[in-house]
Amino acid sequence: MSGKKDSDKIIDQFIDKRIGEIGNKIRKLRIEAGYSSSETFAYQHDLSRVHYWRIEKGTNLTLESLIKILDIHKISLKEFFSDID
Repeated sequence: MSGKKDSDKIIDQFIDKRIGEIGNKIRKLRIEAGYSSSETFAYQHDLSRVHYWRIEKGTNLTLESLIKILDIHKISLKEFFSDID
């Protein structure tokens, strides 16, 4: 029998929610920095446009990418995660 247990599905949903929150927060930082377009932001900061778009959508996020984006915004990991549960 294949498939996940209900508890595993709940954990996956919780993780997906938090990843989505991280992507949304990265998007908010971009907008607050005056960039209406994720493509323009990525281009001007030498990031892959497709990769950056995926990060904002809550997929394809690595710690290396997150740190690079936070460095661009001059924000620490502690500050970034201060309001994410």
